[in-house]
Amino acid sequence: MSRIEDDVRLAYVIAIGIMMTFVVFIIFVVLTYNRKQLLYLKEKQLKEAEHQNQLLQKELEKQKSLENERERISHDMHDDLGAGISALKLQAEFLKQKAGNDDMIGDIDELLKTSEEMNLSMREMLWSLNPGNDTLGSFINYGIIYAENFLRKTKIQLLSESEDIVLETPISTEWRRNMFLCLKEAVNNAYKYSQADTVKLSFVQEEKDFLMKISDEGIGIDPGKPGGNGLRNMKRRMQELDGVFEILPVEKGTQLAFKTKI
Repeated sequence: MSRIEDDVRLAYVIAIGIMMTFVVFIIFVVLTYNRKQLLYLKEKQLKEAEHQNQLLQKELEKQKSLENERERISHDMHDDLGAGISALKLQAEFLKQKAGNDDMIGDIDELLKTSEEMNLSMREMLWSLNPGNDTLGSFINYGIIYAENFLRKTKIQLLSESEDIVLETPISTEWRRNMFLCLKEAVNNAYKYSQADTVKLSFVQEEKDFLMKISDEGIGIDPGKPGGNGLRNMKRRMQELDGVFEILPVEKGTQLAFKTKI
């Protein structure tokens, strides 16, 4: 009887040993598989990261190439067109001195006016092409300079103020162009329709939020009249920037507000 019990006990121990060996083998296989899977995933992530880095590098090289091309065009326009417009203006002024009748002097004055407008348009284009101007500070400075030059020969006085502006905040070329065209249209409308003595430019930055306001104390906008192309264009440009264009209520005059992210 004792021998049978010993045999049973031995068989039981052997069975437990086999089961433990099998369990250890299963754990080993699972751990080995998981390790290989982990190595495979890491290798896959590494390859994906390398691929993304290559795409990013190509995009940066493309962006740099575009910036270099913009800068080259800007320099060429400055050297060629700028010199040509200056020569045209100089020649017109020389002819004006020699002109003998009022009609010819009037025609030459028109030519001088046209050359000045071309020169101003060229400077705007050069500014928009230069990638070095893709900062908030550059946009604000140029906007104020433009408005000062535009209103210089009028009775309108320009005022400006800035609040919490981080000058080196980067902006996109599209953002800069659309915001400048809104500023340009608003200043032009104030000159043409407001009958105001002053125009005020206000710029406010709150982290990634930017607010630009152009206001005057003129006759205001008649709410009974439909908005013109200028107002529609400003609204469309702000929509392109996912921003908001508003005509704010004021006691006197007009106040236009342009709100957008930067």
